[in-house]
Amino acid sequence: MSKFIIKGEQKLSGEIKVSGAKNQALKIIPAALLSQDKITIKNLPDIEDVNLALELIETMGGKVTRGDHQAEIETKDIHNTELPEKLVNKFRASIMFVGPTLIRLGEVKFPHPGGCVIGANGRPIDLFLEGFETLGAEVEIKENYYHIKTKKMRGADFFFAIMSVTGTESLMMTATLIPGTTTLRNCAMEPEIKELAAYLNSQGAKISGAGTPTITIEGVNKISAGEFTVIPDRIETGSFALLAAATKSNIRITNCDPRRISILLSIFKKIGIDFEAGPNFLEIKANKKIKPYSIKTHEYPGFPTDLQAPYTVLMTQADGASTIHETIYDRRLIWTDMLSQMGANIIMCDPHRIVVNGPTTLYGHRLTSPDLRAGIALIIAALIAQGQTTIDNIYQIDRGYERLDERLKALGADISRIA
Repeated sequence: MSKFIIKGEQKLSGEIKVSGAKNQALKIIPAALLSQDKITIKNLPDIEDVNLALELIETMGGKVTRGDHQAEIETKDIHNTELPEKLVNKFRASIMFVGPTLIRLGEVKFPHPGGCVIGANGRPIDLFLEGFETLGAEVEIKENYYHIKTKKMRGADFFFAIMSVTGTESLMMTATLIPGTTTLRNCAMEPEIKELAAYLNSQGAKISGAGTPTITIEGVNKISAGEFTVIPDRIETGSFALLAAATKSNIRITNCDPRRISILLSIFKKIGIDFEAGPNFLEIKANKKIKPYSIKTHEYPGFPTDLQAPYTVLMTQADGASTIHETIYDRRLIWTDMLSQMGANIIMCDPHRIVVNGPTTLYGHRLTSPDLRAGIALIIAALIAQGQTTIDNIYQIDRGYERLDERLKALGADISRIA
């Protein structure tokens, strides 16, 4: 398995381009199953999870033509109702194929979705199953897989007991082609949801309220496909901004929308990180002193759980104590033990809260990336650490960051990928 070798304390500067949003690309690909027409997806990130999603389309009988950061997908000949374990086990977003497959083929079988280790009990899919049942599907749970059939699906009223991005997107897509009116309440409000709804509406769907807590879907008989451009990845934008701040570097981030990380930029103003933001760029200025600031993760537009890990690294360099409170996922602070091994002064209060005392000098260490977002945080820690750091299991990082080592090298980082 490949690994990164990183030598810290290198001066970074220059420009880095943000890729298409992973969390949107992994939703628009299964949305291709809703129509028998060809869809062209542009600004598609070249990452492992996207490759898996496109491979899953092909195993179902679809046709995929790849280009430079784009793909054409045709699904008129899909026939396979069983999602293969070898693919589903590798990425969490495979759950997004369930609803569209159910609508197109009348049934779907699949094992429990895989992906990162975060979340209690492997990140349960209860919300999805409850939603499908509410819409009239018949759900059968066996030891090794789930089997869902379209008994008599009709629009319904569904309340999300827990706000869920993928849950909102999944039921919204499924209800698009179900007779009657579906109302989804306590929905997530991420910008990727609003963009997905706008695309579906442009192809004939009737969705209103996306981007608010209540979404209403009037079922239609069919929709078209057309063309879709993936928006810039706001999590990658924030990750690069935190990398620049932690390494005290002057870095210009392009092909991004700074408005979608407003919460992080408002914190930067409080802790002394100077920056310039434009309509499609963000430039972080080199800083000398960082003030501590406590955060509590929250659904959009609050502080993203996916930026919690790199922000924690930044706070190891702040002048004082800060509390990191993770409210979205269980087990998402376990990775900070590796940061402590590098010299960070971190106190674990409980599974959801830590106190970070800074500033501390970090030292190179041999580490293993437990998940995607902790992986980018460990890279940032390695870039500011004294000495050499080895990061194993970088497959987890490749799942969400396109050719990250090459892009960091262009900024001056001493990073090597070793097979």
